[in-house]
Amino acid sequence: MDKFTTLTAVAAPLPLANVDTDKIIPARFLKTIKRSGLGVHLFDTLRYDADGAERPDFVLNREPYRGAQILIAHENFGCGSSREHAPWALLDFGIRCVIAPDFADIFYNNCFKNGILPVRLPRDVCDALMGDAALGGNARLTVDLQRQVVVRPNGEEIGFEIDPFRRHSLLEGLDDIGQTLAHAASIDGYEAARAKARPWLPAIDAV
Repeated sequence: MDKFTTLTAVAAPLPLANVDTDKIIPARFLKTIKRSGLGVHLFDTLRYDADGAERPDFVLNREPYRGAQILIAHENFGCGSSREHAPWALLDFGIRCVIAPDFADIFYNNCFKNGILPVRLPRDVCDALMGDAALGGNARLTVDLQRQVVVRPNGEEIGFEIDPFRRHSLLEGLDDIGQTLAHAASIDGYEAARAKARPWLPAIDAV
């Protein structure tokens, strides 16, 4: 998983509440277990018409937002089913940070496991950031996880809260497997001591 430290990027304004995971990535695209290739289907029903042509009025179909790495939305982002494909699709498109007043719990947790930083900020602050984002490519936002601030184009810094363990995991680029491997030396030591003390037991990896 890629580390998340400081991100300065174009932000795409999506002034919608209750954006569910089926809207983020429709169910018909869930047949794959690969994390790549889903970005083209992100917000499929919003981005494309019935013939598969781009809807020119949708934000991610316009410059400079085609290259957005930050998404700003309204309340209850990521509600609905618990599909992990939703953060996969966001990440494959290039989104590394989603800012909203609040998130559905499962989606929120899945973001951290996939290297996406979900930032909770009050609705009025999100609206102000959307106003910044609407100015286009010259109005980039900075999200500094180390200092836990979002920096507006005018230099104003807005603080946000995040669980220390999740912050550490993103800063170090550690998903669940990475967290386990970080203790590889201790695990190997335990297995060696166990084998010596109880040689009649099968090896742990053979159980």
